[in-house]
Amino acid sequence: MNINRLKRVINSMKEKNIYQFVITDRMSIYYLTNINIHSGERFFGLYINQDNEVHLINNQLFPLNNNDIDILYYSDTESAVKKLSKFVHKDKNIGIDKVMTSNFLLEMMELNIAESYLNASSCIDYVRMQKDEEEIKKMIKASEINDKSMNDIINFVKAGMKEIDVLEELKLIYKRNGADDAVFSFEPIIAFGANAANPHYSTGDTIIGDNGCLVIDMGCIYDGYCSDMTRTIFFGEPNEEAKNIYNIVKTANERAIDKVKEGLKFSDIDNEARSYITEKGYGEYFTHRTGHCIGMDVHEYGDVSSIHHANLKEGMIFSIEPGIYCKDKSIGVRIEDLILVTKDGHKNLNSFTKEMIIK
Repeated sequence: MNINRLKRVINSMKEKNIYQFVITDRMSIYYLTNINIHSGERFFGLYINQDNEVHLINNQLFPLNNNDIDILYYSDTESAVKKLSKFVHKDKNIGIDKVMTSNFLLEMMELNIAESYLNASSCIDYVRMQKDEEEIKKMIKASEINDKSMNDIINFVKAGMKEIDVLEELKLIYKRNGADDAVFSFEPIIAFGANAANPHYSTGDTIIGDNGCLVIDMGCIYDGYCSDMTRTIFFGEPNEEAKNIYNIVKTANERAIDKVKEGLKFSDIDNEARSYITEKGYGEYFTHRTGHCIGMDVHEYGDVSSIHHANLKEGMIFSIEPGIYCKDKSIGVRIEDLILVTKDGHKNLNSFTKEMIIK
């Protein structure tokens, strides 16, 4: 168990008056215990309470060699919830996280294992938002690998290649540069021409031509932690509007980053990028939030959006990725960096150039 992280979660439970909590989010369990099991449809849960009781409920198909946590095993012919109910305090409330499937929650309710049921996800979500020193080191290294890999893939890509060819090469590049075996933190987007104007395009067989923009949105995993960055490059001399759009997005990205410091709201950062793009006449073409929090999952709780008014705190890491997508003109530009909130302001985890690249 990571005792410091566990204490932070229990303190949050106390603040919210939640006595006990069952966590079924695999990454949150990993965050607290360093145990990572893909249990499929089978119940895998961590029980904790304010009195520091900790139990892990695990199917016997996934035996563990771990002596610092009480593990309660069940078989495929037993009810995991009934096993869980043996140490739940039935006269007190119980917190449930947002990823628990309804079949387990309904069984808990049918068995009346607790006095009431609450959504307790925030008790761990907010803790995970603020990275500790160990996590920050891993995130910095993951982004260093991503920077190097972005340089390598841009040097590799040429007109005449298919988008999917670039994606396959990226897998090899990440492995050479030291990423985890799982390699990708998400399925990268390699989008050329008209495809670049689709923010969540799925990389396909489109041939990269002599003229047009190429969006490369990519991230790897290092020691369990994710990176994520986007750059847009051009093949052939871009027209004046494409150049203008690129410079607007770049400036919006830089202005939002420059604003980051403790005490500001996530919504303030979103507004800095969005208001600038709107001022330049492309507000309707910026169709997504400015960013998302990141860590063990590429998209963790919390985002940089107009409706997220929580304050920035030291240790938070999130993306800043404004974009402009003009489908009718086959122009799409996005530029993304990961930003760490520090005591003195911020640190950009990405160093790869944002100057316009023309191949």
